[in-house]
Amino acid sequence: MRTYGDVDPSAPRLVGRVLATTAEQLPWHRVVRADGSVAKGARQLNLLRREGVPIRGDRVVLSEARLPDGSS
Repeated sequence: MRTYGDVDPSAPRLVGRVLATTAEQLPWHRVVRADGSVAKGARQLNLLRREGVPIRGDRVVLSEARLPDGSS
């Protein structure tokens, strides 16, 4: 899991725009808001649940699901 800001800290809204306008082959559903909420509602939550992503209520549990940044 990544947040929009994880993908590009200087342009998280651009990340959202690119994912919203790109073909379905990208794993768009794996990018969520900084608070763990999803932009695409039930559709996105269902895809994440099928992958076993930890979700509490309607938010991804980022402390468990977020990928390390890989910079270290």
